Amino acid sequence: MTEPRPDLALFAGIGFAEALRGHGRTEIGLELSETACRTRAAAGHATVRCDVAQYPVEPFAGRVAGFTAGPPCPPFSKAGLKAGIGDMHYIAVTIRDLAGGTDTRPWLNEMCTDPRSPLTAEPMRWLAALRPEWVVLEQVPAVLPLWELYADVLAGWGYSVATGVVDAASYGAPQHRKRAALVASRLHPVRLPAPTHGPGLAPYVTMHQALGWGYTGRPAPTVTGGGTATGGAEPFGNGSRKALHRAADHGLAVPGPRGWRPSAADCATLQGFRPGIDWQGNAGARHLAIGNALPVPLASALTAEAAGITHLTAAAAA
Repeated sequence: MTEPRPDLALFAGIGFAEALRGHGRTEIGLELSETACRTRAAAGHATVRCDVAQYPVEPFAGRVAGFTAGPPCPPFSKAGLKAGIGDMHYIAVTIRDLAGGTDTRPWLNEMCTDPRSPLTAEPMRWLAALRPEWVVLEQVPAVLPLWELYADVLAGWGYSVATGVVDAASYGAPQHRKRAALVASRLHPVRLPAPTHGPGLAPYVTMHQALGWGYTGRPAPTVTGGGTATGGAEPFGNGSRKALHRAADHGLAVPGPRGWRPSAADCATLQGFRPGIDWQGNAGARHLAIGNALPVPLASALTAEAAGITHLTAAAAA
């Protein structure tokens, strides 16, 4: 019996890995952060510590089924001051070039204001060489135009593709977290996964339901990687904490043991992670790894759609 091929993840935190494990699949992750690699290893996920932009594609040719990538988001996020927005034109040029077999990444590195911006073009180098069965890409909403460019290329290669902005709370995460997503398959038609929670559906999972404190009638605000000028972990921005204070004044939120500051374990719960993951590193590193991850419920919905798991389930029930 042929062993099923693993899936490959670039910029591999642990969100996709945990979601794919829940689907009965295995993932090989490429990741540079030492603490993220140690966390993955402790959780039993195969990991190669490397610079994704320097690692050769050839060892994976014909050996992986699916492909996921969530390039670093700070260049395009509020936390990173959106310095990468002005780089998007140059990124788009290199995406097209890589799709056509021309590597213009050295030029892109010179043109970009933020040195992390070129990493958003990096998945195309891998996709052009590997042509995996299915693909999921995710980033902050501002990156959607680049995912739409990826979609045009993938459609030209015969993939069914869907793009758009999705909210983790709509798939059962106790947190609002919007992401630009791309879902693609060359084996079956795809769409963005249908929401399971929200108006007219199952109720959102509230922050209080998940943690025992916080908003009593709605999900938590977006969990970030934390970090302040003094080095403290601040997973909720100042505006989010003020909003929680105001909600408490109206009986709509309850403070926790640390006031409005969630612990690393709280953040992991809001991201949909199972209990017991051994997050490595100091407090700042743990908050960063958790806050940078894609919420597991959203990762699960996206990969199920891309990998055809929902289609297989429907076929089995027919």
